[in-house]
Amino acid sequence: MPDLQRTPLNAVHHALDAKMVPFAGYEMPVQYPAGVMKEHLHCRAAAGLFDVSHMGQVILRAPGGYPQVAAAMETLVPVDLSGLGVMRQRYGMFTNDAGGILDDLMMANRGDHMFVVVNAACKAGDIAHMRRHLEGIEVEDVIDRALLALQGPSAEAVLAGLVPDVTGMRFMDVGTFPSAFGELWISRSGYTGEDGFEISVEAHLAEPLAQSLLEHAEVAPIGLGARDSLRLEAGLCLYGHDIDTTTTPVEASLSWAIQKVRRAGGDRAGGFPGADRILDELRNGAARARVGLRPEGRAPMREGTPLYAAAEGGDPVGHVTSGAFGPTIGAPMSMGYVPRDMAVPDTRLHGEVRGRRQPVRVARLPFTDAKFKR
Repeated sequence: MPDLQRTPLNAVHHALDAKMVPFAGYEMPVQYPAGVMKEHLHCRAAAGLFDVSHMGQVILRAPGGYPQVAAAMETLVPVDLSGLGVMRQRYGMFTNDAGGILDDLMMANRGDHMFVVVNAACKAGDIAHMRRHLEGIEVEDVIDRALLALQGPSAEAVLAGLVPDVTGMRFMDVGTFPSAFGELWISRSGYTGEDGFEISVEAHLAEPLAQSLLEHAEVAPIGLGARDSLRLEAGLCLYGHDIDTTTTPVEASLSWAIQKVRRAGGDRAGGFPGADRILDELRNGAARARVGLRPEGRAPMREGTPLYAAAEGGDPVGHVTSGAFGPTIGAPMSMGYVPRDMAVPDTRLHGEVRGRRQPVRVARLPFTDAKFKR
């Protein structure tokens, strides 16, 4: 794969005999010899180590410090950043003028600046978007650091062996910590539904840090395959699949990420791209909704599967955006979009798989309960 970029952990993946695939312009591990099922279950039972260095790390600075950056970023996202506490982070999304989602991202208040993590496939576009629209803000693309995720019930005990102070962190806290592997930028977050951490480390120290973590019996390397099934069980969106420029935050069931202060009647209501549509949908509801889906057979309903109201006849009423077998729940699972009146749990629909309609029921999300440390 000569034209692909490589993360600082590329040699580690090859040494572990990972199956490598192209992903978002990078050569990435899709699975290791244990296989997707065992990797998934190991993360739920102990701890999994993920290489997420392909994602974008960005620092935003301004002469007026964090308040100036937050005010500027609020013109691009429907999220309360001015009210975000120091050393806390928040999930949000860039929106376009039609109310669609350009990308979803994490934004942290690090005292005098903001730290932002964006998706790999959208990284260049997001950075250009911020540089184009954030007047007076310095946008630094951090290219000399790797990003690791340590997820699962054993994650705290393992990481505390290197950084004891992480035990005091709660979900969505961020901090900078000295370590034997240089200064680590750590957040108590991740994208599996498990407790865990995301760790930014200087690129040249990423490999020794990863090797140190993998020395623990509780820690196993996890590839993109299990990362996808873990996030799907947790009911979390994958950009470009469950959300994109054609879906609004309300349609995507992400209304929880839009704080009261940014909604109609709030002190800083609107002021972000697509505000008219998004605020209207918050008040009156959207025509469709992202839902969980539980196929009644054993075969997963994959992305693109059309959904019908009846076993025969009629036009599609919706479609599947993600689908896989859920190792934790021991059954297939999907997410997709259906009309609002069909988004009620236990509503029976039919997905057309290889020309045959199979029954599927609307299900509550997430498929597995989150285990974050509140």
